[in-house]
Order: sequence, then structure tokens, then C-alpha cells
Amino acid sequence: MSRINKNVILALLTLTSSAFLLFQLYYYKHYLSAKNGAGLSKSKGSQIGFDSIQWRAVKKFIMLTSSQNVPVFLIDPLILELINKNFEQVKNTSHGSASECKFLCVPRDFTAFALQYHLWKNEEGWFRIAENMGFQCLKIESKDPRLDGIDSLSGTEIPLHYICKLAAHAIHLVVFHERSGNYLWHGHLRLKGHIDRKFVPFRKLQFGRYPGAFDRPELQQVTVDGLVLLIPKDPVHFLEEVPHSRFIECRYKEARAFFQQYLDDNTVEAVAFRKSAKELLQLAARTLKKLGVRFWLSSGTCLGWYRQCNIIPYSKDVDLGIFIQDYKSDIISAFHDAGLPLKHKFGKVEDSLELSFQGKDDVKLDIFFFYEETDHMWNGGTQAKTGKKFKYLFPKFTLCWTEFVDMKLHVPCETIEYIEANYGGLEDDSLIAGVCKSLFGSLCATL
Repeated sequence: MSRINKNVILALLTLTSSAFLLFQLYYYKHYLSAKNGAGLSKSKGSQIGFDSIQWRAVKKFIMLTSSQNVPVFLIDPLILELINKNFEQVKNTSHGSASECKFLCVPRDFTAFALQYHLWKNEEGWFRIAENMGFQCLKIESKDPRLDGIDSLSGTEIPLHYICKLAAHAIHLVVFHERSGNYLWHGHLRLKGHIDRKFVPFRKLQFGRYPGAFDRPELQQVTVDGLVLLIPKDPVHFLEEVPHSRFIECRYKEARAFFQQYLDDNTVEAVAFRKSAKELLQLAARTLKKLGVRFWLSSGTCLGWYRQCNIIPYSKDVDLGIFIQDYKSDIISAFHDAGLPLKHKFGKVEDSLELSFQGKDDVKLDIFFFYEETDHMWNGGTQAKTGKKFKYLFPKFTLCWTEFVDMKLHVPCETIEYIEANYGGLEDDSLIAGVCKSLFGSLCATL
């Protein structure tokens, strides 16, 4: 057998490798890029893009909502992010002038829109027209949490989500409801027993895994892929809110049960204190918001929210928590300018910092700074008379929104663990006696 020429073998290997590399580049360009959300190529964008299932579904949905004067706005995180990155281009695009589909044609299962429910004038008529246009629509309802504090009205159901499917693409319409404190709330998308779990891939939804709270967005009109849409005027702020929007309700049912066992204090002094504490909390929230500092209800104020959905009337102060990494050097001067002079300062920024400010009517604002370790968090305490220091340990926690005294505020999502770290087991009857004694002193006997 003749000897094989090494140069021939090398040439064949080089040719084979080049062919395989070209195949990989072709596959990535035409398949993987589309799968991972990249825009369609310019050479085929116009033809394939505007023929896509997504674009046709969104177009029909926009035609439907426009004809019925339903002011929906786009909240889809993927599309909003693409719009924000190319905003100058979007801003200079006129209606019907798009030559290719860059935003609405990215392959996906859902496109998310939102609607403020109080602006929806003809819900049932809209629903019928949607089905006549070929949409299959699913309505998700649940009880209105705004009425949970009113025993006779709790259980009243309101719409929370609509899923309208056209062919293989679905529009997710998130229904926002107004809440006290001038913010918007959407409910949990919880599937009831009769709902077909295979109607759409519900697990891929980006809204509805839990209730959410958002600042009321100012809207602007833009043209996206030839369609006129409303989007948040500050898309960056809205996108930042999405991953931190989780909302938990006050436990109204448990609060009513608490007051059946321990009568609420409605004396003149208690009513006056709650009014002063609410005003102090509002002032503190405005001041910290201007500084860009996150905070949450802590200690007795958090316990009052969790246990009785109100301010504990004998606590004599308002308690807030702040992560030490959010500390700002001008926080003391900012509160002073707001009319809250510094009363006490304990510890240092690097160790056990605690600030106390004097409000009107002898109501204090106490701010506890929390430090993070590998497996826990802690805040320091200092005894005013002796200077003795204490270290209070907490399991790690995250922050959720809630509604408290007509305000949207943060509380620890892991509320039970947080309060138990402060006061002991919530299931133990001794908690009530222990907390009562620590907060109310001799007045505890009146409960």
C-alpha cells in the first residue's frame, strides 16, 4: 500500500474544520440568536418579523383596546428593556414607518400589558369583542384585599389578570388597582380548580407569581414596530421596580381576632398618639425617599403592623430599620431640616449605629441600622444610662411592600422569623404578655 501523503491529510483536515465552523456560524445566526431573544436580521426582518405570530397577536390586541378606548400600557420587561436601549430610534419613528420588526417579534410565549382598573368602562363588552376577534380569553379573579378590613364586605371578588391567546401567542393583561398611598397593586395569579393548566405555559409569566406594588407611572406614547403604544415615561424606574415589587397584605382577619381577645384602646390619648405617629412616619418616609435610602418597619412598629394592622398605642415611638450599606452621611442633617432634631446617637457607622430623632408631641423616631454577616444579620443596642452594648441577631431577610396607615412601606418578607427574633415565638401565649410588658409597662393590665 502506498504511503499516505501527510500534506493531503492536513489539507483534508483543514477543509473539514472550516466547513464545520461555517455550519456553526450559520446555525447560531439563524436559530440560536432568535431563540435567545436577539433581533431578526435586516435582510429578513421585514418579511419574517411582520408575519410573526407575536406581532399579529399584539397588533390585534392594540386594535381591540384602541377601538374600545381601553388605555393599556406595555409592561413587558424584555420589550421595555429593548425600547430603552434604542430609545432615540424609537422616539424618532413615526406611525406606520417601521421597515422591520425589532421589538415585538422576539420569539416568546407572552407579551405583558397593564391596565388601571378604574379606567376600564366596558369590561364585559371588551371581553366579547376579544373573543369575536379570535382571542381565547381567561379571566382570573380573587377577593378584594382592600375590603378585608371590613368584615361585611370581605370576599368581594375583583378581576386580577386576563390571559388572551391568539394562535400560539398570549397577551397577559395585568389589572392594576388603586391603593391608599397613591400606588398601584396587582394580585397573585392563582389558578382555581376548574382552570385548564395547559391553556398557556403559566410558569413563564413574569407577573402574578405573587402580588406586586408599583409607583403610579406617568405614561408616554411611542411607536414601536409600526404600532402606537403607551409605555412608562421612565422605563428604567419601572424595570427596577419589577424584581422588588413583591407585596404582602396586613393580616386583617387575625387582627380582628386579636381585638376580640384584647380590646383596642380608643381613648383620646391613644387616638392622639396614633395620629402623631402616623404623621411622623409620613415625614420620615419623605425624608428617606429624598435621600434614596431604603427602610422598613422594625421592632414595635413592625409588630403592630403584623399583629393588629395598626400602630401600637402605648409604644411612644416609631421604629425603622435601615441596612448599614444604605447609610448616608447627611441623614442627620436631612432629618434636622425636616424638623426632627437628633435626640440620641449610639455606636458608630462601622459598629452598632442607632439614631433617635425627636418628633412633636414627645413621639420619637428610632432608626436601627442592620449589619450583614455570612449567615445572619444583626443590629446593635446601647443602654442609655450605662452605655452597655447589646447585639441582636436576626435570620437573613428580604424586603416586601405592604400597606400600613394608608402608606406603601417595606416590611421584612420573612415577617414571622423577624418578629420572633425580636420578641420570641409568635405561637406562644407568653409572647403577648412579654411584648405587652416590654412596650406598655404597667398599662399592660388594661389589655
